[in-house]
Amino acid sequence: MRNKKQPQTTFEKLMQDPKWKEGFEKGYEKFLISEFLIEAMEEEKISVRKLAKEAGVSPTLIQNMRSGKSSNISLNTLAPILSVLHYRIEFVKDNTI
Repeated sequence: MRNKKQPQTTFEKLMQDPKWKEGFEKGYEKFLISEFLIEAMEEEKISVRKLAKEAGVSPTLIQNMRSGKSSNISLNTLAPILSVLHYRIEFVKDNTI
């Protein structure tokens, strides 16, 4: 039986370091946004240029989001992109925290 107080994997050990954990979480968030955007665009069969035009943003911004290069995207920028893709932003309380 595993002892729940001691990390068992390299990942668990690394996650004990607050700086490493913060860096991992930032990178993971970018990855999730990138993967979501790629999948939603494929679902809607919409190109980077068409999405950008309909959302009122530059194609470069969309491409940067798809590649995980974009950071600090404002809600005012994200909301129209999601709207074109038939999604919306929803805030949900996380009771597990």
